[in-house]
Amino acid sequence: MPISEEDIKKHATGIDKLRETLNGVLFGQEALIDLTITGLLARGHILLEGLPGLGKTELVTSLSKALQIETKRIQFTPDLLPGDITGNPVLQETSKGREFVFQPGPLFANLVLADEINRASPKTQSALLEAMQERRVTVLGEGHELPNPFFVLATQNPIELEGTYPLPEAQLDRFLFKLEVPRNNAETLERIVKHRELGIEPEVKPVMDAKTLTDIMNSVRDIYLPDVVANYIARLVDGTHTGQSQIAERIRFGASPRAALSMASAAKARALMNGRINASFEDIKAVAIPVLQHRIVLEYQTRIDGATCRNIIEDLLKEIPTQDLDTPASLKENQTATA
Repeated sequence: MPISEEDIKKHATGIDKLRETLNGVLFGQEALIDLTITGLLARGHILLEGLPGLGKTELVTSLSKALQIETKRIQFTPDLLPGDITGNPVLQETSKGREFVFQPGPLFANLVLADEINRASPKTQSALLEAMQERRVTVLGEGHELPNPFFVLATQNPIELEGTYPLPEAQLDRFLFKLEVPRNNAETLERIVKHRELGIEPEVKPVMDAKTLTDIMNSVRDIYLPDVVANYIARLVDGTHTGQSQIAERIRFGASPRAALSMASAAKARALMNGRINASFEDIKAVAIPVLQHRIVLEYQTRIDGATCRNIIEDLLKEIPTQDLDTPASLKENQTATA
């Protein structure tokens, strides 16, 4: 059933309040906040990469307060075991005698902050990533559903590599977005100094509850994705593979079909955030870098030349036009998205 313009307007108003609340807590991170909200509405998990002290934890904490959802934090360390995050069976006295009763771990929350995920062992990382994909955990052969909604915001520090276990590229694919948290400029630092005190958390007013958030996420699925926009997504993802574009010659491994699905969901979420009934080419361009930058592996010579995944994706967006000349005329005539 198509979503009505009235519902879109109502949801967009609620999202604007959430955006305004978070911007009032985290200064100078408007783009990061917009993409984080987009990722959550698209039902995706997000990987945050940035230096210590830039507000990654504060962003998650503020989100939980504004959305009134249960939040738990897991500090990843090399000695953390899979059962420490999924939960373990504990021997307890019951009406039937002594039995093993499952005690849920910190993964059983609506919003989970996985702090410094690259410090955990590969086995523990795999347990988390499996839960992210399946939205359930299995302990001793028994499955346990995770709460709905369920999001993971994982952080990693790019400067401390000693004693860490970098996430394999194949597992990074489980994250909808990889977002880089930029440092603050002098003007923003001045605002922080004037309005914040060390050790005192800022007040965050509730904006919506879990039910309202779920309603908005369900509405994202009803946002229309025009054929020409779907075609553009397909050409972008295909363009990351050898022989499909000039830029692809600098890429060793391209993006997966999951990247195309992620881009479509994120574009729909962004359209709803901006009060529109359909996704557009501009939505795709806005989410292409966070969707693709952790899903492609560059050639060795490309990295030696100093290029980054962000640079390559920016060049790819310039090379591949929004409207392919070979697109059927019927699609051009029925185009509803704006270039």
